[in-house]
Amino acid sequence: MKRAYRLSDVEYVKHTVVSVGSFDGVHLAHRQLIGEVVQRARTRGGRSVVLTFEPHPKEVLGGTPVHLLTTLEERQQICSDLGVDLLFTIEFTYEFSRQSSRDFLLRYLVQGTGVSEIVEGYDHHFGRDREAGVEELLKLGREFEFSVVAMKPVYVDEEIVSSNRIRNHLLDGRVDRAHRLLGRPYALSGTVIRGDGRGKHLGYPTANLQLESTRKVVPQDGIYFARVAMGQSTYFGMVSIGVRPTFTEDGQRTVEVNILDFDRDLYGTPLQIQFLKRLRDERKFDSAEALIQQMDRDKAESVKLQQSYLSQSRVFDS
Repeated sequence: MKRAYRLSDVEYVKHTVVSVGSFDGVHLAHRQLIGEVVQRARTRGGRSVVLTFEPHPKEVLGGTPVHLLTTLEERQQICSDLGVDLLFTIEFTYEFSRQSSRDFLLRYLVQGTGVSEIVEGYDHHFGRDREAGVEELLKLGREFEFSVVAMKPVYVDEEIVSSNRIRNHLLDGRVDRAHRLLGRPYALSGTVIRGDGRGKHLGYPTANLQLESTRKVVPQDGIYFARVAMGQSTYFGMVSIGVRPTFTEDGQRTVEVNILDFDRDLYGTPLQIQFLKRLRDERKFDSAEALIQQMDRDKAESVKLQQSYLSQSRVFDS
């Protein structure tokens, strides 16, 4: 997959099929839409293009940070895996946002890519103040001679798939539900740093994670069962997110993982945590002994879950 960050880097190619959007999460609905772009481009003997933005438009227009589901690098990798020919990433600024929908489409898609077909979601809007939707896109298609495909909403268990819904599920700790809508486990990546060593003294050594991105959603505080990717190897473990209230009154929020049946030194090692199931809330215990007893129960549940996941190979295909 090729990547472009400026219009001058984009080659004009006839029979280009394009989709435009933020694509945060690249969830099941996004994947279906991008798959349609790739298939239609191949049928035409043309090129598939996904045009996205960095930073997220809501950050620029709303003036507040957006908790992301995917970093740009993650979106790039997923689009590559889906067979996209070109990922065109535009720097989103306030000045850029003041373009009319017609000017944007003419400059970037018609004259820029050589678009012959545009595939968008049913609720897609674009241009200054989101002035244009699918109806306006159809009119512009007639004017500039490209066709338009409007994709229907995607549902999972009667719930519509959207980035906002996934974000809310994660903030409420429903990582299994987020998994269903994403089509893969939600993941956080980072590098192992030194902590206070308390977990080792409790019999549960943990790897403290310095997150790769401070912009991504961190699930609700609590204890989770997770898959841990380390290079080409995969393990299972228990993840703690929170402030460790048993030992601190006003602790700093941390993300740390205890990898099941693992005792190697991991300082400086990059890890990816893939959240599979929430085990319980974080809470304050009366003593270290009471905490250890609860952690023993957490481990017993995690071992059962590990056995279940290992026996269901389809999980690893998600």
